[in-house]
Amino acid sequence: MTEEEVRRRPGGRGARVRQAVLDAAVDALVEHGVTGFSFADVAARAEVNETSVYRRWRTRENLITDALLAVSDRRVPVPDTGSVREDLYAFATLVVEYLNSPLGGALARAAVITVEDPELAAAREEFWRSRIRSAGVMIERGVARGELRAGTNPRLALEALIAPLHSRALLTREPLDEDLPRALADLVLDGLGARDGGRAATA
Repeated sequence: MTEEEVRRRPGGRGARVRQAVLDAAVDALVEHGVTGFSFADVAARAEVNETSVYRRWRTRENLITDALLAVSDRRVPVPDTGSVREDLYAFATLVVEYLNSPLGGALARAAVITVEDPELAAAREEFWRSRIRSAGVMIERGVARGELRAGTNPRLALEALIAPLHSRALLTREPLDEDLPRALADLVLDGLGARDGGRAATA
């Protein structure tokens, strides 16, 4: 088997090395932030050759973006409480906790980094599309339970929920306080005309 085949084989050595580098990159970001981030430090933490890191990611910005996007879906899982209102509240709460953390703050900054590598740029875009799709199940469940009208757009609902959080974290730097998730969940569902306050309709 060639080195290229090993690198591409799912679950092979290449995949393990990539994950080790991404984990090391996250640790480096938490400890040093973006300005103190370097290939040399990440390579040392991951116990790999620095040239291997450079060959795969090319720039610090590419590696920062890839690492943060790889970990964010683990930190913000999609809740299933049985109520669309509580789902959106719980999801927004997780986003607030994430953005208030050192790692989440780094993610907010990484979101505006230009990625020159077309493959990594496409991967980042696909990640966000995938996250919206996976989180969209909260809206779909609400429709199925009769809490929301048929035809409710999951993407628009989720963008309305989380965009203000990212706006505060990235643009205005206003605090993401503990009351904000509930207020946003209520605002979104009121705008969607949620039935029975976002609780499942009963016969």
